[in-house]
Amino acid sequence: MKENLVGLTLAQCAHYAEGIGEKKYRGRQIYKWIYEKHAAAFAEMTDLPAALREKLEQTAELGNLTLVEKDERSPSGSVKYLFRLHDGYHIESVFIPDSPRRTLCISSQAGCAVNCRFCATARLGLKRNLTAGEIVDQVLRIMRDVNDQITNIVFMGMGEPFLNYDPVIQAANILSDDNGLAIGARRMVISTCGLSDQIRRYADEGHKFRLAVSLNSPFQEERERIMPIARKWPLDSLLDAIHYYAIKSRKIPTFEYVLLAGINDTRIHAEALKKLVKSMPSKLNLIPYNPTVAQFSRPTEERVNEFAQWLLPLNAGLSVRWSKGYEVNAACGQLAGKQSEWIR
Repeated sequence: MKENLVGLTLAQCAHYAEGIGEKKYRGRQIYKWIYEKHAAAFAEMTDLPAALREKLEQTAELGNLTLVEKDERSPSGSVKYLFRLHDGYHIESVFIPDSPRRTLCISSQAGCAVNCRFCATARLGLKRNLTAGEIVDQVLRIMRDVNDQITNIVFMGMGEPFLNYDPVIQAANILSDDNGLAIGARRMVISTCGLSDQIRRYADEGHKFRLAVSLNSPFQEERERIMPIARKWPLDSLLDAIHYYAIKSRKIPTFEYVLLAGINDTRIHAEALKKLVKSMPSKLNLIPYNPTVAQFSRPTEERVNEFAQWLLPLNAGLSVRWSKGYEVNAACGQLAGKQSEWIR
């Protein structure tokens, strides 16, 4: 089986070059071609000797994602991509242009094990974790397709990033490396549903990427109903972990709050949420739900605005994020692919 060079760090590329009888600096050249110059084939690596390029053709590959479908129907310009993995599973990514930003929402797992009740991906269950290469390759493939530089990355696609921690961090480090793609670490967001132990680990390791936490209710029992993983990581321990992160990293965490009509959009919720975020500097993003699961619906625009007003004054940055990509099923909670596509 050929070695996939996408997803290798600079040190790993150098080690690979030595392993095939080449000098270390050849590995650095390969690294530059993959991440800085976005080479799609070894033939494009024109400063490598022809013999080395032939050797690479025989022993290695540059990514192994296959584009199955691209949906460009959204008036916002958002584009959803469906990729097939080498073992037949599928993942989705979304390109979101919003001048001057060009954001890419990428997947970290095929499917998801967390089982948030309102999320379409949750219905698929977890198929497997992605490798660092499969995560990075989403970015490279889409950058070549749109012929533009990506400015922002959000790990908010399929899967729970902190359940695939090491490959996600390796991918994020590669994406932000100044010797390669050079996407600013502060322009990258890793989102979690609230794994307290991994949040503390993330803080201890001192990563510069931003952290977002899916809250979705200020009440423990209700959070357990819509996000069953909250039973394992209760709200009290989660808030302690986020507070630890804020102090340790000296960074402001973001709370994501998906508004579900008649469930978590009342004044009682707003008042409790206001008290909850008061305990630390933070940002709060309200996300009106995009219907994908029958028992949940989006609040009216009037209720969304009312909920935001109930939160004021708020000791946190507040924004309402009307998700883009609704027309292509690329908005929050909609990344599920075609059910038939998941049958191997």
